[in-house]
Amino acid sequence: MVRLATASLVGTAIEFFDFFVYGTAAALVLGPLFFPTFSPLAGTLAAFGTFAIGFVARPLGSVLFGHVGDRYGRRPVLFASLLLTGCATVAVGCVPTYETIGITAPLLLLTLRFLQGLGLGGEWGGAVLLTAEHAPANRRAMWASFPQIGPAVGFLLANGVMLALTAGLSDADFRSWGWRVPFWAAGVLAAVGLLLRSSLAETPQFEELSASGRRASAPLTEIVRDHWRLVLLTAGALAVGYAVFYTVSTWALAYGTERLGVSSTVMLTCVMAAVAVKGAATPFVALLADRWGRRPLCLAGCAASALWMFPMVALLHTAEPLLMFLGFLGSLLAFITMFAVIAAYLPELYEPRVRCTGAAVGYNLAGVLGGALTPIVATTLSDGGSGPPWGVAAYLTVVALISLGCFALLPETLPAPSEAVEAAPA
Repeated sequence: MVRLATASLVGTAIEFFDFFVYGTAAALVLGPLFFPTFSPLAGTLAAFGTFAIGFVARPLGSVLFGHVGDRYGRRPVLFASLLLTGCATVAVGCVPTYETIGITAPLLLLTLRFLQGLGLGGEWGGAVLLTAEHAPANRRAMWASFPQIGPAVGFLLANGVMLALTAGLSDADFRSWGWRVPFWAAGVLAAVGLLLRSSLAETPQFEELSASGRRASAPLTEIVRDHWRLVLLTAGALAVGYAVFYTVSTWALAYGTERLGVSSTVMLTCVMAAVAVKGAATPFVALLADRWGRRPLCLAGCAASALWMFPMVALLHTAEPLLMFLGFLGSLLAFITMFAVIAAYLPELYEPRVRCTGAAVGYNLAGVLGGALTPIVATTLSDGGSGPPWGVAAYLTVVALISLGCFALLPETLPAPSEAVEAAPA
């Protein structure tokens, strides 16, 4: 389990490094480089628009790679998704700017961001099922939480590199070539991830499905026909997590630098510190889910998000590093109370024959609802006025309450004590 969990964590971290480095670049530099004819606000919105395309592609990646995972195994998904995301990310670092090739530049950026999202849409389902389906039932949430640490590690890597570059280079050098370095580094990271995953075994549950001839011939068809309500509920339930995370990691970064005049180095440091604490807390929260259940923690995380959004915006608007950090930290702890748990919760909600497709589609559809639109909506709501952007806080609170209602309609899936004992290794 340690080897499997480590390989899942490392691979997920690499894929999310690829995904997050684009979001940071969109907040800091892509607007003026690829949309120079726009106003500063419109350029930021356009850059966040290309950022959103990655989320739109993720459910499509879930369908594509989910079919592979349910038909041919969880293991092939891990290789194909990592390879696709890595290649697309390296290519982003090679795209000439608008000044060089005109309108072709943002079009290429849009295409590559779509391919990034397509790969990441398959990654989560494969990595989570690899650990969840190998894990003993009484510790499934804890082991399955390791891929959920991957986004925090990927975010810290992406922003750590960006922080070093912005601090060590002049603004002109960073805009000229420095921002491309993290994208080029993705190729090396992808090679490391593929090497680590080369010796992983297929999951016992998929091997059992194959041996019994019970694999789904058309997983998406079964999901749409038999589980559509579950997909919509899980997507709605998880939307707040995406909304909160990308408010902190993407919109707040742009708002702090452009509207509050805080240096990008300070903003990145505040966000990274909060993400580091969130990542460290993930397995401990998951242990609580193995003891008390998945649904109670998800409901608690939603409620905490709804209560914390106005304080978070107020703390952000102070432009004081410590207060901004505390605002971000409260938001991300509420977020991880839900997202540490769902790596076990979502697979348990779906039957094994369509699990890779169902869990991944629900998870990534939530990304469209909560992650793709939030930076754009928040940027629009925060435009104008000198006071705190209360419209952003109100928007996030509404999303949190909708997610709370969706979680309330989902069942508990904590294994019964007898099942946990029988499934535990001798």
